[in-house]
Amino acid sequence: MTEPSADAASPDATMVRVPHDGLVFDVAVAGPDDGPAVLLLHGFPQDHTCWDLVVGDLHARGLRTIAPDLRGYSPDARPDDPAAYRTSEMVGDAVAILDHLDVATAHVVGHDWGGVVAWATAMGVPERVDTLTVLSTPHPAALAKAMRTSTQGLRSWYFLLFRSRIAERLVLPRLRGLLMSSGMPRSSAMRAGERMDQPGAFSAALNYYRGMDTSLFARASDVTVPTTLAWGTDDPFFGRAAALGTAGHVAADYRLVAVHGDHWLPETEPEAVTRILRDRVSTPHP
Repeated sequence: MTEPSADAASPDATMVRVPHDGLVFDVAVAGPDDGPAVLLLHGFPQDHTCWDLVVGDLHARGLRTIAPDLRGYSPDARPDDPAAYRTSEMVGDAVAILDHLDVATAHVVGHDWGGVVAWATAMGVPERVDTLTVLSTPHPAALAKAMRTSTQGLRSWYFLLFRSRIAERLVLPRLRGLLMSSGMPRSSAMRAGERMDQPGAFSAALNYYRGMDTSLFARASDVTVPTTLAWGTDDPFFGRAAALGTAGHVAADYRLVAVHGDHWLPETEPEAVTRILRDRVSTPHP
């Protein structure tokens, strides 16, 4: 069924090529084949390796991890049209990956833009989501309200830059330094910069912002699966108001965990993230 490539993400991971919608996704799969599945969705401008410091603990607890390079990040899943990066398309990608691996339901975990996709997956196909854990990214409706009523709009100024046609020319040469100045470890920033230097890669990553469906943020529905939001108290991109407001959009067991850290929690606070995941994935689906 699966077609492993020769390039594995780590000594105990297999890279699986998953076709969907005319694209092909690179997916790192590791852990026991019969273990409960954890779908790990990375953010901008990362790839599946942002979870490297987290997955070992999950495997030790009998969990199977599925960590794709998302649309725009997998070299063979990089459409040019920004409309191809609407969140609904990426929810379809997540479902297709689970289907390809014969996974009926998964614990869904997302960070940054992967968090947006995780929220949308829990809203759109809750029957496929056992539990939801989102790192950094508040519920879209809470974020939209915070943009109007708090300093969140100032924190999100870069959205306008990233949607502009000068972003590639202005940001890409400075990307590594910008990432490190926001708290990303140097090794992670160097890897992200190297990936974004590939032809078309940075424009594809920016298409998340250019193809953004603003209605998702204004009219997003409540989530009905057990959910945890982990928010870094020093996150320069997402403020307290949106994190606190998320509670009003989860109609299920909900926990907000404030982590003394920045935005890049999988890389900078992996021990806190693994504790949060241990707690959440043990919660049975109702």
